[in-house]
Amino acid sequence: MPYTKGALNLKNHLVMAPMTRSRAIDNIPNDMMAEYYGQRDGAGLIITEGTSPAPEGLGYPRIPGMYSDAQTEGWKKTTSAVHKGNSRIFVQLMHTGRIASKYNLPKGYEVIGVSNIKAAGQMHTDAHGTQDYPEPVALTTQGVKNVIDGYVNSAKKAVEAGFDGIELHAANGYLIEQFLNPNVNNRTDEYGGNYKARSLFVLEIAQKVAYAIGKDKIGIRFSPYSTMGDLKAYDENEVHETYVYLATELNKIGIAYIHIGFSPDIPKKTLDSIRSAFGGTIIMCNGLTPETAVTALQGNFADLVAFGRSFLANPDLDQRIADNATLNQPDFNTLYTPGAKGYTDYPALELIR
Repeated sequence: MPYTKGALNLKNHLVMAPMTRSRAIDNIPNDMMAEYYGQRDGAGLIITEGTSPAPEGLGYPRIPGMYSDAQTEGWKKTTSAVHKGNSRIFVQLMHTGRIASKYNLPKGYEVIGVSNIKAAGQMHTDAHGTQDYPEPVALTTQGVKNVIDGYVNSAKKAVEAGFDGIELHAANGYLIEQFLNPNVNNRTDEYGGNYKARSLFVLEIAQKVAYAIGKDKIGIRFSPYSTMGDLKAYDENEVHETYVYLATELNKIGIAYIHIGFSPDIPKKTLDSIRSAFGGTIIMCNGLTPETAVTALQGNFADLVAFGRSFLANPDLDQRIADNATLNQPDFNTLYTPGAKGYTDYPALELIR
């Protein structure tokens, strides 16, 4: 069944969630990636893997960027492949901030963060194996503004590459969520302090991107109450106020959607308040099955449902859901390996029958 709200017109209510796959050799999208996304054009909306808006945001090995002409040209292959199936595609802009290794960055760049507070944990690098997260270089106030400008320039390139819009990755412990969390954001300029000040970074990005490419071409991903990326939990009421405030302000800007990484840790009152504050589309993701997705769509919160691993292993997930067919299971050994195995070789139904 088609879905329409505002400028978002989709052939169905099914979304392919963003998933890092680490196939972008030299951080440039390629033919294999275009094949992968094109295979999954049964989704009404595809959200790409996390894609860096700047060289210093390439925290993981082999993730794509969206800041150079070569990357723009590479992504054109993917958007063309997806549009042939009458699907829409947004690129997820993900700056990893402190969740990075210098060995995954281009030469001359260093790991940056909202502060110099180091994350606990380690990062894989192709060149030097597993490395501890480094102490990031804290952004100056002008540095923050430069990062914001990078997002704007990246969004413009995304439109040039044929994307229908961009999703700001403000979840999972990456740079935007590092600004939101008071245990990492100890800034004393206008980007630090109370929850409204800590929200300024992402709201400025959203406002400036809206001006550059149009408010209807922006989505955002949140994971309220998450502690991924070594983010420490903070006051529950303050978390609630943060995300209700963000939903309210983003509604004023008029962005297309909010994408929620669902967790049982999110209180119902927070979900209800986000829904009340935001008049655009809400996408629900994380751990859904075809059965629970139907239930979610019948509730009062989600307009669209997103699948990650199920789409990873089932290029024809839409058809399998329609036929109540068995789903392929993902090969976890090949999630981030550079080749086609475990990427473009998952069989579709017609190859099995």
